Amino acid sequence: MKRTPTAPSDITGVILAGGRGRRMGGVDKGLVKLAGRPLIEWVLDALAPQVGALIINANRHREIYAGYGVPVIADADAELNGPLAGMLSAMRAARTDWILTVPCDGPLLPPDLVSRLIAALASDDASLATVTERGHIHPVYALMPVSLEPELSADLTAGTRKVADWVARRGPALADFGDRPQAFSNINSAEDVARLAAQLKKST
Repeated sequence: MKRTPTAPSDITGVILAGGRGRRMGGVDKGLVKLAGRPLIEWVLDALAPQVGALIINANRHREIYAGYGVPVIADADAELNGPLAGMLSAMRAARTDWILTVPCDGPLLPPDLVSRLIAALASDDASLATVTERGHIHPVYALMPVSLEPELSADLTAGTRKVADWVARRGPALADFGDRPQAFSNINSAEDVARLAAQLKKST
């Protein structure tokens, strides 16, 4: 396997939509509408040009997600152990050496996300890369090799649940998006939906 991916065809983009949406009353966040379109559509449109293949990780409404013509996989762990379980499933399902994971509730995905992550990985001796902006690390936005599958599987079995902890322990390369902080705005409430809708309206 190459130390870093060199082309979109090396990477499978993985949209993590397997969460329970607790902070929004248990809704399936990927299907929440922003400016008339489900969040999953915003993310698919932004991610597709940057990768060679796509996977949606979902545990509910899988038939709806399948309607987008993208493979849909469930969490590796039946207990719904958060994004790490989805990442593990994606590592097992991907037909590329690398995966890029993004959340379904981050609709303003930057068009240069992949290129900046690849650049960060190439300039650092790290096993994976993630995003930082103005001092905040966003570990769910992660470019990593599927060869980490045995480690992730073992860590989940041992009780690891937090993406931030798992990513931090691997000393990730950091792609700096300090110039684009709004790109990582995510949706956790109806107020967030309204705020982002207003922001999008202003930009058009």
